Amino acid sequence: MSSTGVEISYPPNHGSEKIASYRQPINEGYLKEKYEEEVLGSFSPPYHDDTISVKQTHDSTHRQLRPRHIQLIGIGGTIGTALYVQIGRGLINGGPGSLFLAFTIWCCMAEMVTYLPISSPFIRFAGRYVDEAFGVAAGYNFFIFEAALVPFEIVACNVIIHYWSDVVPAGGIIAIVIVLYGFINVFAVRWYGESEFYLAMGKVLLILGLIVFTFITMIGGNPLHDRFGFRFWSNPGAFAEFYKTGSLGRFLGFLNCLIQASFTIAGPDYVSMAAGEAQNPRVVMPKAFNGVFYRLTAFFVLGSLAVGILVPYDDQELKDAFTNGLPGAAASPYVVAMNRLRIRVLPDIVNAMVLGAAFSAGNSYVYCASRSLFGLALEGKAPKFLTKCTKQGVPIYCVGVTLAIALLSFLQVSNNAAVVLQWFVNLVTASQLINFSVMAYTFICWKRACDAQGLDRDTLPHKSFWQPFCAYYALTGCFIMTFVGGYPVFLPGSWDIPTFLFSYAMIGVFPIIFFGWKMVKKTKWLKPREVILRTQEVEEIEEYMRNYVERPPKTRWHGYVDRIFN
Repeated sequence: MSSTGVEISYPPNHGSEKIASYRQPINEGYLKEKYEEEVLGSFSPPYHDDTISVKQTHDSTHRQLRPRHIQLIGIGGTIGTALYVQIGRGLINGGPGSLFLAFTIWCCMAEMVTYLPISSPFIRFAGRYVDEAFGVAAGYNFFIFEAALVPFEIVACNVIIHYWSDVVPAGGIIAIVIVLYGFINVFAVRWYGESEFYLAMGKVLLILGLIVFTFITMIGGNPLHDRFGFRFWSNPGAFAEFYKTGSLGRFLGFLNCLIQASFTIAGPDYVSMAAGEAQNPRVVMPKAFNGVFYRLTAFFVLGSLAVGILVPYDDQELKDAFTNGLPGAAASPYVVAMNRLRIRVLPDIVNAMVLGAAFSAGNSYVYCASRSLFGLALEGKAPKFLTKCTKQGVPIYCVGVTLAIALLSFLQVSNNAAVVLQWFVNLVTASQLINFSVMAYTFICWKRACDAQGLDRDTLPHKSFWQPFCAYYALTGCFIMTFVGGYPVFLPGSWDIPTFLFSYAMIGVFPIIFFGWKMVKKTKWLKPREVILRTQEVEEIEEYMRNYVERPPKTRWHGYVDRIFN
């Protein structure tokens, strides 16, 4: 290994005057223990064994997440209750064919994030490449989106636990889950990365196991020796009629599945949120985006196909679960199928793993919500005290605000769990569609700025394909779906004020924040030549990349999984 300079810096809360640099060449055979003793040992702040931090003036989070952490954060934040339980509602309303087609359709952030990997990137990019007010509105929309998902998953955890017993009251379980989220997210980012890695790995194994289970049972590997194959695609059929009969009813069913898919599928936003804390980001992030995309596409498309194979869309047990709010994974199509096939023990195992999936997803939402709020605070769009980080780089007050919003999960104590879950689903779906629209439009403005200022995108760490056509396609589709998402409330006899408010509130909140900030701060819509592409943060990232030293994994197991995700 050639000699490399390493710059060590204190965390920002120690004061800029205390920042010290120590450049020590690391040569072949230089023992890790000696390096830690002579270099890292001379400074009091603790550092993760697998990383070396460099001086940063704008971000106070630490780059401690390895490739395996980044990819599993993206996967873990996306695979949750929606894929195992809530997907059943889409099956009922649209049928297996509509469900499969919708999830296939749903399956540009990578290019911008790898150029400037900072905390809360797409939120801050919206302000830098479009308009400051646009970034503020996008930031608060994403924060509300992530924060609302925390109580959604907490309520889901409580419901799943009550599948076994109602001995522990709902309030007690909710309180325990909130405390656990706080413990995991406060004890440094490396603990979050490790805990989320193993929780997300469990979710990956679960969905893979359920896909294999589907294949085995459909060819007769079940207690009934029933080779049902694709029977339910012909009887009762592949496309369910929703509200109306005939072709219009089948189209409305497909539209309902498309809305369900828009709630369930995410990924690039979760990966990008970790950019500011990723080791070697310009190498790691492109691989993470590609890896997460292909894995999630396979999981969601095959998962939606498996559900349509296992359960008919007119299954009475599944309908009762979503209509009457029966407990826990009774609403999961997989558990319904296991009960129908008279399989014992396995439903309890799946229920336990679904519980872990819900808990893991909620954990990711706490992380992403707190980082989005932290990004707003760094840009001066939220109170300054929210920029305070612990010595380990955890934005402590942002985590506290997120957990305070999680207290909304106590609404379940006085309401039906199914009703509360649907409230959060409606709110989150609208926010997520707005979020996707923001990503697409921000990329369009970024590309215009690159073209106007002569920045060759071929020189970037990552260049996405078929742009800007894909961005325009995504922007158009997401914008339309944002307004279509709550369409069932306008059908005759279906008007419901809470459903309308939760479905369309964010469509009103976003422009209010945008125009309010624009009028107060007198912000300007940036032209392509006015966008500042070369910032001090870009120089800091380039300095980090020049000084980056790859540290060996702590254990053989870590080395093995690092090779898999690299």
